Amino acid sequence: MPAIERLPAPNRTKPLFSPSDATVIFVLGGPGAGKGTQCANLVRDFGFKHLSAGDLLREEQNRKGSEFGDMIKEYIRNGQIVPMEVTVQLLENAMKSAMDHENKHKFLIDGFPRKMDQALKFEEAVCPSAFTLFFDCPEEVMQQRLLERGKTSGRADDNEESIRKRFKTFEETSMPVVNYYKEQGKVVWVTATAGPDEVYK
Repeated sequence: MPAIERLPAPNRTKPLFSPSDATVIFVLGGPGAGKGTQCANLVRDFGFKHLSAGDLLREEQNRKGSEFGDMIKEYIRNGQIVPMEVTVQLLENAMKSAMDHENKHKFLIDGFPRKMDQALKFEEAVCPSAFTLFFDCPEEVMQQRLLERGKTSGRADDNEESIRKRFKTFEETSMPVVNYYKEQGKVVWVTATAGPDEVYK
């Protein structure tokens, strides 16, 4: 297993960006709650930059000359969660790049933080979040959507057994994050049972 020590993961005493530099909204919801669909709407109508932690990890894993690529592959192959320092660093790099090259300062961070330690690390080192946008959807509705998507998505995890595992993981590791921010009054709670257009309204 490659050494984690050489990660440039920031050990800062204060965040790199302040809320006046960047607006960060965490987007959470169970698998199939419609996060991607609604993020696309918000990007179109309000000029946000959409960052998906999962997409960034997949891109980095395949990027030629990446210092993290082999490590990410190794963790994913062993069914382990990639160290949060890597994910936080990739998000930070993507934010910097969007600010410098696209003049974007409003970010939707989709599917992150998945765990409490990721939330705390990101806010401590990169940027405090404005709030968390949470899409609340019953498991049976999400399961139906995912199985429907699985017919065409080609995603290996859109099958019944994987879906059940993903729900369990979400409930155990991500819901505590939602509840933590809810206690701070920093969650916008959206019922995501209806069709995409109604949810967006």
